[in-house]
Amino acid sequence: MHRLRSLSILAIVAATALPLGAQSTKSQANWKTSAIPAAVRPSLDAFNADAIRAHDWFLASDLLEGRGPGTRGGQLAMNYIAAQFEALGLQPDGDNGTYFQKVSLLGIDLDSANTSLAFTKNGAPAIGPLVYKDQYVGGDQTQNTTSSIDSDVIFVGHGVSAPEYKWDDYKGLDTTGKTLVMLVDDPPATKGEPDLFKGKARTYYGRWTYKYEIGSLKNAAAVILIHTDDAAGYGWQVVRNSWGGERSDIKVKEGEPHLKFAGWITKEVAQKLFQNAGLDLDKMTAAAASRDFKPVPLNVKFTGTIASKVRPFDTANVVAKLPGSDPKLKDEAVLYTAHHDHLGIGTPDETGDTIYNGAVDNASGCALLIEMARVWTKSPKPKRSLIFASVAAEEQGLLGSAYYGENPTIPAGRIALNLNFDSIFQLGEVTDVTMNGVERTTFNPTAQKVAAGLGLKIVPDQQPEQGHYYRSDHFSLGKVGVPAFSVDQGHDILGQPAGWGQKMSDEYRDKHYHQPSDEFDPKWDWKPAVQMGQLGFWLGWEAANAPDMPNWKPGDEFRAARDKSLAAIK
Repeated sequence: MHRLRSLSILAIVAATALPLGAQSTKSQANWKTSAIPAAVRPSLDAFNADAIRAHDWFLASDLLEGRGPGTRGGQLAMNYIAAQFEALGLQPDGDNGTYFQKVSLLGIDLDSANTSLAFTKNGAPAIGPLVYKDQYVGGDQTQNTTSSIDSDVIFVGHGVSAPEYKWDDYKGLDTTGKTLVMLVDDPPATKGEPDLFKGKARTYYGRWTYKYEIGSLKNAAAVILIHTDDAAGYGWQVVRNSWGGERSDIKVKEGEPHLKFAGWITKEVAQKLFQNAGLDLDKMTAAAASRDFKPVPLNVKFTGTIASKVRPFDTANVVAKLPGSDPKLKDEAVLYTAHHDHLGIGTPDETGDTIYNGAVDNASGCALLIEMARVWTKSPKPKRSLIFASVAAEEQGLLGSAYYGENPTIPAGRIALNLNFDSIFQLGEVTDVTMNGVERTTFNPTAQKVAAGLGLKIVPDQQPEQGHYYRSDHFSLGKVGVPAFSVDQGHDILGQPAGWGQKMSDEYRDKHYHQPSDEFDPKWDWKPAVQMGQLGFWLGWEAANAPDMPNWKPGDEFRAARDKSLAAIK
């Protein structure tokens, strides 16, 4: 990962390899031009839809083999983005004067041929051996090449311990060495408590990452999640594709507890598991919706051998900087992020395609990040600096952004705001936008003003049950206190009937999300990417020139971390 000394051929590929159309670069129909600062307007006009389109085409091409972390295609993507940053004249902001902040990981791939797992009773298989990918997916988090397991299985409801909600699914259970079977979501709100676990909105307690984390902290041997489409928010094919190949993780520290198995089972397997214990899955799910729920032993063991192929590798966050103009404020920065990785080469779909191109998720965000950087280099410098970070291994659990959050290139207390871009749908211009989390910050009034000036309405998360705030890289920055959110277009598409945008979003999730069919389409309309770029530029301009940095509102879950980071720089 050496610093690029000259303009790589990759830096001009996007400008030459794809025949460019005549798409309009302007999204001005509903602008309130009087509200747009004079210093901002020329930059908004400068966004080029065809440039975004070309970057997406290259990053999502088969040549890059799905941009898997630690692969040739992943390295090509990183080199391409770094070359673009260098060509724009941005300063390297990575390690040792390079554009690369190294993130060292271990790739762990379940060796299904040498793995055998089953639920057993009195030493005999009750269910199994389980069929990999068809009935279960998962892996060994101890990072050993071989582990054996022989563990009592206990149903722990949602697996949640949340004192602030007076909720504890464990009730003093000794979980050491146990296999914990859990539901994949939050405990549901009730008529008497409509705001319990934020009502319909999914909290971090409902994310699979939390489930595995608490299982590790409680010294469990395994955590097994029960998949249903409604609870997970996506079908089994997404789980299979996301977990049915190599998974990456940061190397574990000696002495830290880690699960021998962290995985998922299908609803059908779960039903058999509960039936074997004389229980009904639906009834037990209903029982788990109460604070009175107590853990239920299933009177079976989870047994077998887990074999893994383990390989160390390095990936990187690609990081560049545009210094600010103010002698004092230039030490602070607005951070723009988008993840460059996807799932690489994996399980073939019905057509035999094995490359997970990730054109929407998230070549689109990287393409916009590059174009945003270009526009900024042609604009008057703001007072604060700007950092552009294309982060690694998001699909593996936000690993690259987590590393950046823990090892920021400037102190976290000096990062004014993080604007993240993850999956931009090219369906047509929109009249609404989602900034899930902005309402929790002091920046919200400014965001409302900017959106209104561009003829956009900020709407709440349109799928709150999906827990989007905890599923993309802004979350990693929020955890260290930085006011952070993703900028996503809404579902109200100009020229389309009500509900059409939501229908297209649902279709993407069901048929293309984390599947080989997430491919570049030359017929896409790139105006929404321009809209999101214009919005991101103006939001960044406001944060970069404001007298004071934004903060989380008092009482927010990230406010304490922000206050701590601000105190550290005083």
